[in-house]
Amino acid sequence: MADDSFSPSRANRAGGIRLLPPEAVNRIAAGEVVERPAAAIKELVENALDAGARHIIIEANDGGRDYFRVSDDGCGMDSDELALAVERHATSKLSSDAEGRVDLLNISTLGFRGEALPSIGSVARMTLLSRSETRDDAFELSVDAGRKSEAKPAAWSSLSPHGTVITVEDLFYATPARLKFLKTGRSEAMSVSDVCRRLAMSRADVGFELIQNGRAVFRLKAEPGSPEEARLARLGAIMGKDFRDNAMEINAEKEGVHITGFAGLPTLNRGNSQHQYLFVNGRPVKDKLLTGVIRAAYQDFLARDRHPMAALFVDLDPEAVDVNVHPAKTEVRFRDAGLVRGLLIGSLRHALADAGHRASTTVSGAALNKVNIEAPRPSLWQASSFYREPTPAAPRPASLQPDTLAALNGGFSEAPAEAPVYRSDDTVQAPAAPVSSEPYSVRVEADQSAPAVEGLPLGLAKAQLHGTYVIAQTRDGIVIVDQHAAHERLVYERMKADMAANGVRRQALLIPEVVELTEDESARVLARSEELLELGLEIEPFGGGAICVRATPALFGNMNVHGLLQDLADDFVEYDAGLSLRERFEEVMGNMACRGSVRAGRRLTGEEMNALLRQMEATPYSGQCNHGRPTYVELKLADIERLFGRR
Repeated sequence: MADDSFSPSRANRAGGIRLLPPEAVNRIAAGEVVERPAAAIKELVENALDAGARHIIIEANDGGRDYFRVSDDGCGMDSDELALAVERHATSKLSSDAEGRVDLLNISTLGFRGEALPSIGSVARMTLLSRSETRDDAFELSVDAGRKSEAKPAAWSSLSPHGTVITVEDLFYATPARLKFLKTGRSEAMSVSDVCRRLAMSRADVGFELIQNGRAVFRLKAEPGSPEEARLARLGAIMGKDFRDNAMEINAEKEGVHITGFAGLPTLNRGNSQHQYLFVNGRPVKDKLLTGVIRAAYQDFLARDRHPMAALFVDLDPEAVDVNVHPAKTEVRFRDAGLVRGLLIGSLRHALADAGHRASTTVSGAALNKVNIEAPRPSLWQASSFYREPTPAAPRPASLQPDTLAALNGGFSEAPAEAPVYRSDDTVQAPAAPVSSEPYSVRVEADQSAPAVEGLPLGLAKAQLHGTYVIAQTRDGIVIVDQHAAHERLVYERMKADMAANGVRRQALLIPEVVELTEDESARVLARSEELLELGLEIEPFGGGAICVRATPALFGNMNVHGLLQDLADDFVEYDAGLSLRERFEEVMGNMACRGSVRAGRRLTGEEMNALLRQMEATPYSGQCNHGRPTYVELKLADIERLFGRR
């Protein structure tokens, strides 16, 4: 008979199974719900929003480690509700049927678990002061490391007639081990600001104030106007004026899922994804779905290390989304994630297409900031030393007339070597040789027969500088176009349209290539075989975790098939999309478009320059090249006048 006098399992039992005391249970729960001060503040603000608050004030010292307070003007609580609110799993936000069964699927409030207040009170010193909208008196209750006092009458000094004020001091003092894991006050303060901003973005109809260490971080009033106007105003107040001025409205609906919000133009981008926000039924969430959606929608417009700005709101039936995934309620699970993802990508791409040739206003702002308007002006004799009598304008050589139809189709005719550096529809006299330091004059005579610029967003071409930049006059300013970047986008869009119309050509492999993956990876890739076939990748199972590749996109030429399939398997599990293959298409077509577009230094005729402008106006996404850089800069006449001190 085996000697079982010592067993690790018996040693760990420490007297057998027993119930933990309520204080220990609450402290364990606090570790999940109240991860840091920002998480506790988030729970209190969500409670205030659920209580119908119209204005919320958040105060914190030392990032909330020392002290924080959340005040609201919600419906408030009476003495009985106040005493019950600090009990574990006590909530007013879940309904039950006649048999007492609680509905955990139809959740329409931000909070519902009934864990926040008892969890915070179990690890800190917490005071609750509340006045119900149905009572004339206020009550106060305190909780110190889980020890609760009785609710007693208290003075109500808040400016609002009713509401709740919750004060928390010495967070985690009852759990010193957790206290050691808090970050510096500055780091915790940044986390508090991020949480409060997200909550303020979710409710433009509610005023928010955040005060840290006695200093107002922001004060936001409830925004008036339509829901769209109020939301954009609130997003602009938080994400910045640049986002407000360069945001595209998102609005799409399908099968009960409604997508709204705003996304920035590709030329308005950042070095990280911290300015991308997702809200589900008004709840701020962090979901890897958003990363894949943004990456897929903007993959044609941004370099890999650049990220657009966006705030997207998903509204759907509460039963179609599970918010009870994590105690912190920052993660959700959609019943039909594919539908939500597809609608998000589609709505973003539709907005990008509607933006047409529009580019971010920050581009012109950056250009103006580069101009040193404080530079000293030359004296009269200095200015006159560079002047001489203008010479008659040279007539345009007959050989410079291009095939306009070819220009409209993207084929730019070569200009002769003797063409002047500056070219336009007007008469421009400029040196044919490289510009020297010797003084010279340029005379421009207006062409009265040129069509009006009304109705032409990018105006009429007037000149070409350094064989690279096209200068156009608009109704109220000028436009400077990078001819190579602009034509590269036009060529790229034509290639995409041709591929969509005629499909992706495949090249059959002389010897099919077998790629070994794990069983799970192989199953994920094979499940999307039809989708991959549309992109020119023909695959089939080969037993076990192996995949047989019979054909690849002809556009790719020789390629690393194993590396591509491995990347696809990773993409399918992380983003539910084969982004690697699409990005490979983007890279190859982008390189082809770059090689096939008009080069910098190429001299263009006036007709060619105007043909380029008209094509840009008619082509979606032409405001930025394939890497997210602007294709043109627009300067308003008022801005130019300010540069010269006219305004």
